Amino acid sequence: VQLQASGGGLVQAGGSLRLSCAASGFTLVDYAIGWFRQAPGKEREGVSCISSSGGSTYYSDSVKGRFTISRDKSKNTVYLQMNSLKPEDTAVYYCAAPGIQICYLPMFPADFRSWGQGTQVTVSS
Repeated sequence: VQLQASGGGLVQAGGSLRLSCAASGFTLVDYAIGWFRQAPGKEREGVSCISSSGGSTYYSDSVKGRFTISRDKSKNTVYLQMNSLKPEDTAVYYCAAPGIQICYLPMFPADFRSWGQGTQVTVSS
């Protein structure tokens, strides 16, 4: 089971990025997928999660209203659309799978069994 996160980059405050999480070795639609982020010197923070069906989504208060999680079954990919980016969104973003179909809340990294390698998002002021 492998996850590959991509789509990070450098963007100005107020800009947008779309992160992708692709899977190999398993079908993403069978599992919930979460996005975490970790800024230097800070703990890994759960920002969003989507159930296997896509019918249930979760957002942390810090990103609610700005980020949108979605999945494309045909591409076996989960996306995190990030709009109105702020400098405090700067972090390495990881996608992860808990191995079940629903999102446990709150999102603890220890509950997620498979992780992608992370993609850097830098928002300049």
